[in-house]
Amino acid sequence: MRKRLAKGEVLFTYGSSPDALFCVDRGMIRVSVTASNGREAVVSMLEPGQWFGEVSLFIDAPRVYDTRAIVDSELLVVSAQAFHEIVDGRPDFLMEFIRLICRRYRWALEWIDETILQPLPVRLARRLLAAQHAHLLSAPEGSGSALRLSQEDLGQMLGVSRQSINRQLKEWESQRLLRLDYGRVTVLDQDALRRLA
Repeated sequence: MRKRLAKGEVLFTYGSSPDALFCVDRGMIRVSVTASNGREAVVSMLEPGQWFGEVSLFIDAPRVYDTRAIVDSELLVVSAQAFHEIVDGRPDFLMEFIRLICRRYRWALEWIDETILQPLPVRLARRLLAAQHAHLLSAPEGSGSALRLSQEDLGQMLGVSRQSINRQLKEWESQRLLRLDYGRVTVLDQDALRRLA
């Protein structure tokens, strides 16, 4: 089954019951959490080929994050019933999902390090390199290397203000490490960013 989302459309929110597993087929999905004081943190930007929603299905618990389409998007949808039939009957599929969850756990620990413990230039360089790696793996050939990331999104991912992100990106743009366009960042010098990360 497929589901189409318009730009800005919400797929599910915190507390929603787990009714399906999803895979981004086209577009980009923003995953975020919102604190009780209203402050939002962007946890991830999911690109084509990335699955999500499996944890709530495994433990039969409500969703713990919000998802929204950043651009017009299309998702593959596996119902909860079909998901359970697949993992119950196919140990190889079950192992793939266990590996996926373990990778996400490792990523979550790295995200804490990036978001809390490192100085902003290190965190931002790492985030841009990770986003570029994910983009290059999933982007159709010839689609370009510009990352669809706004400065506000980057600030929410790293727990800092948009102004702080803007200052750092402008500094790197003046050093020709990257190019800034509206809502997009193009990395020009990966090696220099790796040295900063």
